[in-house]
Amino acid sequence: MSDYLSKPCTAFSGTKQFAAGSLVDVALAIKAAKGEEREAPVLVFDDASGSIVDLDLRGTTADIVVRLGERGKREASAAKSRTASDIDAEPRGRGRPKLGVVAREVTLLPRHWEWLSAQPGGASQALRRLVDEARRSDGGRTQAKAAREAAYRFLNALAGDLPGYEDAIRSLFAGEAQDFADRMKAWPSDVRRHALKLATGQSLLGAP
Repeated sequence: MSDYLSKPCTAFSGTKQFAAGSLVDVALAIKAAKGEEREAPVLVFDDASGSIVDLDLRGTTADIVVRLGERGKREASAAKSRTASDIDAEPRGRGRPKLGVVAREVTLLPRHWEWLSAQPGGASQALRRLVDEARRSDGGRTQAKAAREAAYRFLNALAGDLPGYEDAIRSLFAGEAQDFADRMKAWPSDVRRHALKLATGQSLLGAP
């Protein structure tokens, strides 16, 4: 199964969780239940980003799987073309492995290029060291930011009319975890549970 078909997703019918699992399993669960009466349409959310995933459920089960597979290939191709134009554009020494290095355009001022060029190993190695140092000193802030944004996208789509929504969002972005949870106490349990899962980064870590 491709990464796209297997990415974790959660479907909601109104404020009730309808299904959870891989994208293809969630899509087929919705397809199988088509025709059943529900209070609200089903929305599917990407567990990593909190974004809504649009599904085309026309045709047979095989049609749906093929269509999702084709979309996954298109997205992977688009991402590849955006992020890498060539593998390791630098001249390689004899026997030097590529190591997955990709070439991209970097725009800097002349003084930045002068400083980088003067560093041991040249500009590319200096940039790699700077990025690695930044990642080590990040302290999880980048992941925490991504988790908060995922929770916001989910809540913005599903909980905008719930009481105390704006206060809950303020607490979310202020990093006040307990206050964020408290603001959602009166909300439907499925919405609250999933929002907390996203906000704490459990979805990014692949937790159930």
